[in-house]
Amino acid sequence: MAMHYIGADVDCNTTALAVRCGRKIVAEYRVPTSIPALAAALDRISGPRHLTIEEGSMADWLYRNLRGRVEEMTVFDPRRNRLIVGDGDKTNAIDAKKLAELQQGGYTRAVYHGATQERLELKQWVGLYHDRVKEAVRQVNKIRARARMHGARLPAGFLKRPKTRGAWLKGSCPAAVAGQLEVLLAGYDSTAAQARRCRAELARRGAGEEVLARWQAVPGIGLIRGVTFLAYLDTPWRFAHRSKRWKYCGVGLERASTGTDRHGRDKPGRRSVCQACNHRLKDVVLGAALSAVAQGHNKYRLLYDTLIQEGVHDGNARRAVARKLIDTLVGMWKTGSAYMPELA
Repeated sequence: MAMHYIGADVDCNTTALAVRCGRKIVAEYRVPTSIPALAAALDRISGPRHLTIEEGSMADWLYRNLRGRVEEMTVFDPRRNRLIVGDGDKTNAIDAKKLAELQQGGYTRAVYHGATQERLELKQWVGLYHDRVKEAVRQVNKIRARARMHGARLPAGFLKRPKTRGAWLKGSCPAAVAGQLEVLLAGYDSTAAQARRCRAELARRGAGEEVLARWQAVPGIGLIRGVTFLAYLDTPWRFAHRSKRWKYCGVGLERASTGTDRHGRDKPGRRSVCQACNHRLKDVVLGAALSAVAQGHNKYRLLYDTLIQEGVHDGNARRAVARKLIDTLVGMWKTGSAYMPELA
């Protein structure tokens, strides 16, 4: 029986479904965005079904609840087909038809979704922690900038010692800015407390992941970097080749070549760092590479020094170290082995 390709354009209220079989649309539905309503609509379609939706805030929820209702389900990267989907008139029904057509033609690229609810929750806590830390840094910068506006310089340890703030605000701080700083400090204290709570939750959840304890023996890897790498990569078998894993982590290279020279030969390709990556993982692996190099007396520092002596640019040398770190972590993950510096 022929496959039925179902494109679903989802918003928070309604979902438009378009069913394509062969070369034409055979059915269209508009239903509320709820699991019972969507499941009922899918059950009306007889024969094998392949459901396609775009990656978005509700994609994981839909994937976990609907993938058992159809033979195949794909959550695809909307960036890949943006020009095709955005061409011509745009409504939910039209977009659903285009999604079904793209899936039938094999033009979609799936977005990875993990298999377990526990790993999803860990990833959400990791994202929340990094968001709270980023917000705390923003609050710190606002406090320092507001003090500088009035010619005041915060004393050392001012933010980490709340009990000593009162005396400074009443004594050394200009009166015009003291009240403003009190408001900003309240916001910083709240955000810092949220970040500490998230870190404690990550430590609690990470205690059940034995690979994290082994990873922390690797130079540059601590609890936060380890749990972030675990949560966002999810499994060591996710990528078929390490070059794809490097690109996802933001340290892989892409080759671009176009045209020929005057002799008709292809011009040499230009290699550049892949920009379509997971930027949180990129921050983690590059930060780990910097820490490993700074620690010295390890294989990663030796690799970095060797590349620098060969004339490699500092940034390229750091990315090479980051790729080496990624391979080490994934190798330990796959084999269940401890860190062995002589093999790094």
